[in-house]
Amino acid sequence: MSSKTNIDQLIINSPYEEPKQYWHYDRTSRLFSLAEGRRPAGYIIASESSKTFDDPGKFVEIPLVNQIRPRVKAWCNEGHPGVTGVTKRLLEHWHNSEERDFPFFFCQLEAIETLIWLTESPPSEKVGIDIASDGGNFQRLCCKMATGSGKTIVMSMLIAWQIINKVTYPQDSRFSKAIFVVAPGLTVKNRRQVLIPSAENNYYEIFNIVPLGLFDKLLQGKVLIRNWHALNWETEEQIAKKKSVDKRGAKSNEAYARDVLGELANSSNIVVINDEAHHAWRIAAESKVKGVSWKGNREYLLAKLIRLVEEFVHSDLIEITPPLFNRDEIRRRILLTLNLRKVVQHIWNAIYLDNTEVVEPVFDPVHPIRSTGDMRSWYTGKPCEYTRKSHINCCIFDSTWEASEAYELDRERNNHIVDAWVKNDHLGFEILYIFEGVVRKYRPDFIIRLKTGNFLILEIKGQPTRQDEAKWGFLDQWIKAVNQHGGFGYWQRAISTNPSDVRLILETATLQLA
Repeated sequence: MSSKTNIDQLIINSPYEEPKQYWHYDRTSRLFSLAEGRRPAGYIIASESSKTFDDPGKFVEIPLVNQIRPRVKAWCNEGHPGVTGVTKRLLEHWHNSEERDFPFFFCQLEAIETLIWLTESPPSEKVGIDIASDGGNFQRLCCKMATGSGKTIVMSMLIAWQIINKVTYPQDSRFSKAIFVVAPGLTVKNRRQVLIPSAENNYYEIFNIVPLGLFDKLLQGKVLIRNWHALNWETEEQIAKKKSVDKRGAKSNEAYARDVLGELANSSNIVVINDEAHHAWRIAAESKVKGVSWKGNREYLLAKLIRLVEEFVHSDLIEITPPLFNRDEIRRRILLTLNLRKVVQHIWNAIYLDNTEVVEPVFDPVHPIRSTGDMRSWYTGKPCEYTRKSHINCCIFDSTWEASEAYELDRERNNHIVDAWVKNDHLGFEILYIFEGVVRKYRPDFIIRLKTGNFLILEIKGQPTRQDEAKWGFLDQWIKAVNQHGGFGYWQRAISTNPSDVRLILETATLQLA
């Protein structure tokens, strides 16, 4: 693209994706040009000619940030190796577009993932990354975000990540459940009350920061928000200059900590979030402020997996139609690599069928049983309607078809069949399944309790796909495991392929015996 004297289009990237291009300014020609890729991290300082003509200043690159960015990107693409189970669950929740009406911004996810990478990634990931000390006793990390990019949401992610991990893994010193937020002024301090998990209209619920089942752990942490003026500490010299009848001397370290930190004063590990840190600076160092696992032999499993892969790759089970690819070994392997997900799926099916002896439910160790009574308030822009037979006061509709099904479930003519029902939205009822070698989550549409006491999982689907068939196969396994357990009633599932077939599905389901 040719250079321009003015920028005719300011917004050239999506906020939900990594930037693909940026406007480059040439100080010599004083022209703008559209450059491919992402703008390097850096800052601008005034130049010698800033006062003589319209010069934005000199760009100074920050090499450390530009070195970290690709490391974090590669680490994310590899599935965040090294993180705890809690962190993995949080990351999956934040990246899942189905959990919220609008996804998080790219900059928000990159900010929290960078902090997690610095804390939890293996040491081999950070070779050559040297974050210099600023002279204090504690490491300080800066997350620079543009105005309006949603840094309060990132702070809530940071707090949830720290507290829930610490409650789950109390011996892990990388985490803390004591959070001290320093605000630059009273106005900002009042706005940051949304970071307190127990506060009304807190961000954890409004923006669905925490997955269902982990909110109780978040409430076990402590979040204290103070204005930075509360950190003021007077020396003996300053007190002597004051004209006051108060002749008390300077506070001791212990008294100062109690006054500033309050109930956090006895915590041995505190995470300090300095909001809008450009308002802050470090004072002299001598001041008072110091700030389903495999249970068999793993080697045997690996050997068996390698053997299965080799047998499958060299077998005649893989039919390659183009003769050119079938005859040439290199081209054959390239084609296999491009279809690796399908290969993984077939191998997994072989391992599963060959090794499965019994199907039994695996319960969440923290919340083995969940209920519609556990649902917390949440916000949506989708159409909704009040319900009669559902424990959730409103039903969210993703389509007019769903609205039609919900209406039928609430109709009086079905009172003798339907006892209660709920739309599976924000309930946390998920079925894990594998499709093309990737583990995914499946959320059935409706859960119905019949008058017979049995349960019906109702799914709405027009033209089923291979992925749908995979979902339903794993759902059948789940139902089989739950029914064999016997402690949760009798379950069944049905697929609605037309809005008019719900009545017949309900009547058929009542004939099924536990």
